[in-house]
Parts: sequence; C-alpha cells; structure tokens
Amino acid sequence: MSAELDVDAILADPQSRIIVCCGAGGVGKTTTAAAVALRAAERHGRRTVVLTIDPAKRLAQSLGLSELDNTPRQVKGIDTEATGGELHAMMLDMKRTFDDVVLAHTDPQRAQEIFANPFYAAMSSTFSGTQEYMAMEKLGQLRARDEWDLIVVDTPPSRSALDFLDAPARLARFLDGKMLRLLLAPAKTGGKSVFSLVTASFGIFSRVVQKVIGTQLLSELSGFVAALDSMFGGFRQRAEQTYRILQAKETSFLLVAAPEPDAIREAAYFAQRLRDDRMPLAGLVLNRMHQPVAAGISAADSRAAAAALDASGESPVTADALRIHAALTEQSAREQRVAARFTDAFPTVPTVAVMAQPADVHDVDGLRSIGEALA
Repeated sequence: MSAELDVDAILADPQSRIIVCCGAGGVGKTTTAAAVALRAAERHGRRTVVLTIDPAKRLAQSLGLSELDNTPRQVKGIDTEATGGELHAMMLDMKRTFDDVVLAHTDPQRAQEIFANPFYAAMSSTFSGTQEYMAMEKLGQLRARDEWDLIVVDTPPSRSALDFLDAPARLARFLDGKMLRLLLAPAKTGGKSVFSLVTASFGIFSRVVQKVIGTQLLSELSGFVAALDSMFGGFRQRAEQTYRILQAKETSFLLVAAPEPDAIREAAYFAQRLRDDRMPLAGLVLNRMHQPVAAGISAADSRAAAAALDASGESPVTADALRIHAALTEQSAREQRVAARFTDAFPTVPTVAVMAQPADVHDVDGLRSIGEALA
C-alpha cells in the first residue's frame, strides 16, 4: 500500500522551489497545477507563479483571467490577506521567448539579422522541439530571477512532457550534428563567399544541396546557423543547468492520473522515466476517483434489496437509490483495481486520491476545493 502524499508539506517547505505537474491529457493536470499554486499562495503565503506549456486556455479560465501570455499576470480576488502570498500565471509563448533569448545574448545588429532570416521565423514558431527548448529556457529564466518562492509548471500530455526533459540532449545533438557542422563551416572560414567555400570543401554535398534548395537558400541557411551558433552554445549550457535543477531536491514532480487504463499506463511510463533520470518524484495524484457513502453495503446486497422493493411495489425512490449505490460501488472497485496497476509497480511512491467533482472546475472557488482535497 502506498503512503499518503502530503501536498501541504511540499508547499510549506521553503526549500521547495519548483513543482512540475505531469500526466496524460484530459486527467485534470492543468486544474491540479492551478489548485496547487493557489493553495501555496493562500494557505502558505508563498509568492507563486504557475507556468503552463499547454496552449489550451483552461488555466486562464479557471483563474478568472481573460488571457495569458509570456509575462506573469497577477491573479486578483484570492484570499492572501492573512498570509501575504501572491499568485501569478503565464503561458509559454515560444516565439517571444526565443526572441528574448536572441536579444539577451546578441548585439542589436546581429539580433535584427537573425529576426530577418526566414529560417529563424520558421524555427522559432514551428520547428519540432522548439516549444520544449523554450520551456526549459523560460523555466531557467524564472528560477534565475529568484523572484518567486515557488514555480508550478503545467506540462503538455506526458509523452510531450518527456520532450521537455529531453530538450538539453536533443539540442546538443542538433548542434553537434554533421549537417549543421557542414553548414556552419563556411561562415567560420572568413573572406570567401559562403557557397564557393561550401563547394570547395564539400563538393558532392554542396552540389546535392544546391539542386535541392538552391544557392540563395543555402546561403541564408548557412548565415542563420552562423548567427545562432554562439547563442545556441549559451542556451545549451543554460538548458543543461536547468536540467540539473530539475534533478535537485528543490524540485518535486507530481504525476496526475485518472483511474483509467491509458492514464495509469502513461503515469507508470513517466514514473519509470523519472526514476531512470534521477528526477525527484514526489507522488501521484489519483484524480476523479469515486467512493460510495455507505461503503459497508455491498453492490450485491444493494441490488438484492432494490429487487425486493420492486417486487413489493414499495418505495421506488429507495430502490433507485440502492441501484445507484450498487453501480457506484462497482465503479469504485474497478477504479481501485486500475489504480493498483501503478501502486503495485511503484509501492514507494506516495499517492493522494481526489474525488470526482459534481461539476467542472472553472473558477477560483473550485480550485480552492481541489486544493483542500489534495491536502
């Protein structure tokens, strides 16, 4: 049997600086991240920022904000008078974050050259993996500013969240790749034109590339790679630094799962990955669980009693209530069996169950209720 997850102990610990919420899509992960951040601010007086990497607007809506962007926005109307905490929320804008990186680590003239390059426009908004690279960069920026007591990160569904963890290694492979080295080499030689040098040094390669993309496009690509080379080196170093922070004791990973086979499978997959990477897994939130009020009455007894009432023609309302209780009891048993697939595989991972809510959580009061259930 897994130990009970004490979320309040994590939120109250001043050494706890980052909480990363992970899980499959549709399990209440964004709601959990917002509820955790709200409780940290209201109950524990912490200056908290919640960062969502998921472009869906659920976080903004639940916090009563019309929109979120790349800059933290303070959430008004929360109860922090007694504790002095604050809650801010933001959503990752990968292109703006990329632009900020360029402006921070190059001179203005070089920055404008990079912004004007068509390859930069494509890479900063659509290139595979850019969102995860920039998420790592944004988390590193927030942590380096030391402005927040606690940073809560709401990640995309778990397989995409693994890309978040993989960002430093993937970036290193990209920067060290042979194709990139070939494109970068001409710009480092100086004096000669880009394409003539490529042709002289890599004849077969350059002729093939010229046929495929053309001389002008090859020149633009080489110039783009050269302009970003030194900046990317700095980003790789910062991303690796952030990765080490994620491995440190100041970070806690919270897995969120619903009692459904696919969600539990994803949670187990992610838990194993965190273990392999020596990431600090704080526990599992079993969301949307069900529990009958009269746990001492079995489903079979309920159905038998309902049948007896039907036969006598007495109290049809009571008979219906007994059938509902039987169905709820059976559902609860199924959920416990599904959840056991995780708890049996990871018996040392603490868990906490959050009961299903009667309606969707869409405001601060609802988030507050979830926070109380987590605690």
